[in-house]
Amino acid sequence: MRWLISPRRLRQLGVLGMNQRNIEYIAGHNERRLFPLVDDKLKTKELAIDAGLSVPKLLGVIRYQHEIRAIKAMLHSQPAFCIKPSKGSGGKGILVIHDHDDQQYFKPNNQALTLTDIMRHTSNILAGLFSLGGQPDKAIIEDLIHFDDQFINYSFEGVPDIRIIVFRGFPVMAMMRLSTATSDGKANLHQGAVGVGIDITTGHASHAVQFDRPVTHHPDTDMPLSEIRIPDWPQLLYMAAHCYEMSGLGYLGVDIVLDARKGPMLLELNARPGLAIQIANHQGLSHRLSDVSALDEHALSPDERVAYVQQHFQDFTA
Repeated sequence: MRWLISPRRLRQLGVLGMNQRNIEYIAGHNERRLFPLVDDKLKTKELAIDAGLSVPKLLGVIRYQHEIRAIKAMLHSQPAFCIKPSKGSGGKGILVIHDHDDQQYFKPNNQALTLTDIMRHTSNILAGLFSLGGQPDKAIIEDLIHFDDQFINYSFEGVPDIRIIVFRGFPVMAMMRLSTATSDGKANLHQGAVGVGIDITTGHASHAVQFDRPVTHHPDTDMPLSEIRIPDWPQLLYMAAHCYEMSGLGYLGVDIVLDARKGPMLLELNARPGLAIQIANHQGLSHRLSDVSALDEHALSPDERVAYVQQHFQDFTA
C-alpha cells in the first residue's frame, strides 16, 4: 500500500480536491446567473465575437426539427464541417465531416455516412440526447478546424486542444489534450485521450498521462510528447486571461484550438473545469491559486496578468 498518500501530504503538495474546488472556487467565484453563458456554446461564441476573440466560423444553427429538412442545401457548399450540440459536454454528440459529395459524408476515419445519418444525428441533438441534463438543444454547424501541421502526428483522427485554467483573470495551469484510437478521436481524458502538462510560463510540454498513468510517447503515433512546444504561447495566455472580463467568471476552464490558417481560436468555456489537469502536470493547483488570491486582479489588465504569471510562476513549474 506504499502508493497511498495521506490527505496531509496531498495538501502539502498543493493538490486541489473536488470539495474545495466546488465550494471555495466554483461557488465562491462563479455566480450562478452566469453559467448559461458558458453552458451554451452558441452564447459563448456570440460573447467571444463581441469581445474580438477568434472563434471557428459559424455556418448555421438548427433549432427545430422541421429545419432539418434544409440541411442538405445548407451543407452543399461546405466541403468540411462539424455539427455539435450547443449544450453538450465531454465531446459527446460532435460529428466531424472532412469531405462529402452530397451523397456520402466522410468522417476523419473515412467511415461514410448518408444524408439520412446526418439528419438523424441532428435530430438526436435537438432532442437533447447529448445535452446537459437531457434538455432540448440546438445543433451548431461550424467550419472545420484545420489544425496546425506541427501537431498532425500527435493526435489520432481528432483536433488537439489546449485547456487553460484561469483564476481571477490569471492563467494558472494548462494542458494539451490529444485524441487517441482508444478515445475514438475525441480529446476527452476520461475516454483515453492523452493529457500533456504544459509549462504555464513557456508553453513547453512538462509531463504526460493517459488514464492517469505517465506516458512518454503518443500511444498510436509513437511521437515523443516531451518535444511539444505551443507556438505563440503568450497570445494563448492573453486570450485565456481576457475570458475573465468576457464571461465574468472568476474560476473557469478555457479551451483553445490552433488553426493552421487562423491561429489560436476559442473553442469553449467551462465553469466547472475538472481536476485531471493536475495529474497531467504532475503539480497541484492550490499553491498557484493561493498566490493569485493575494493579488488585486482589478488593478491589472489582461496583458499585465499574463506578464505576472510568466514572471512569477517559474517556481511553480520547476
